[in-house]
Amino acid sequence: MNNERLTTLQTALKKAKMDVLLISDPHSIEYLLGKMIHPGERMLVLAVFQKQAPVFFLNHLFNVPEDFGFEKVWFYDTDDYTGMLASYLDQASVIGVDKNWPARFLLPIMANVPQAHFVNGSYLVDEMRMVKDEAERQLMREASLINDQAMADMRQAFEEGITENEMAAKLLEFYKAHGGEGYSFDPIVGYGPNGADGHHGCDQTPLKPGDSIVVDMGCMYQGYCSDMTRTFFYKSVTPKQREVYDLVLQANLAAEAIIKPGVRLCDIDKAARDVITKAGYGPMFNHRTGHFIGKEVHEYGDVSSAFDMPVRAGMIFSIEPGIYIEGEFGVRIEDLVLVTEDGCEILNHYPKDLIVIE
Repeated sequence: MNNERLTTLQTALKKAKMDVLLISDPHSIEYLLGKMIHPGERMLVLAVFQKQAPVFFLNHLFNVPEDFGFEKVWFYDTDDYTGMLASYLDQASVIGVDKNWPARFLLPIMANVPQAHFVNGSYLVDEMRMVKDEAERQLMREASLINDQAMADMRQAFEEGITENEMAAKLLEFYKAHGGEGYSFDPIVGYGPNGADGHHGCDQTPLKPGDSIVVDMGCMYQGYCSDMTRTFFYKSVTPKQREVYDLVLQANLAAEAIIKPGVRLCDIDKAARDVITKAGYGPMFNHRTGHFIGKEVHEYGDVSSAFDMPVRAGMIFSIEPGIYIEGEFGVRIEDLVLVTEDGCEILNHYPKDLIVIE
């Protein structure tokens, strides 16, 4: 359990004028308590109060012997567990809830606590999780090192006729060989036209000469995620493919070059987007430049025009511009970056030079 994080959260509750925050996101609970619980369809709530000790609401099915130093309230499937939780909220005026909490739990609570105003309060923990402490930064470095090593293995494994599905299966073997604990998300291996689908699902397409190869992959390591994309070419590369690759690389480098504390996320996005737009491929860069990452591969916060938040030291997010030409090919180049006191640290070290696999 991290008492400092709970204390920080209680201070944030006071500033936000919330009496209590009902935290149901298992990753946020793990962040605060050091305990991961997968609740499935059952209710799991850590109630953090502004002016009193937290209360943890748990189904008897969960194995949680730890003493967190505050009350645990246990219930069975057949209990009125939403009523039990509501009984602790009868003095609350403003109640924060997680942004993704199911209505089947929230609506009965709202009915049982009519005096309270309910608000989205998950941003309080989300913004804490945006800034990684030194232990988290080191785990992210190690997760990214495993990703670098596995990407090198992937490059060596490509051969004519091997399918996208077969390469995805090999990736899992590579991760385990280097100490990874499995995927942080389902990998993308996209050959030729499949690479023009930014979220292509691997299929039985075989690799053939002249194909571009988009590889977007990440692993889990001690509860933290890695994520990286590289684009290769098999046997040959056309002038158009080379032009697009060079543009995406320029966009990636332009965004990374301006990252330092105080620079806005929207301006980092613009640095990458301007390179691609000025070359006439703007509509083909059809997603944000990046996303935050940590315990989950996509955490709160975007490197996009929608976020004008200035970055702070300790933030970790992706820089992943791309160009996707439908029916032909796609190129994406992605690194994870850690904001430092005077710039940024690129967590991925696998080369970004154009590579033709012979």
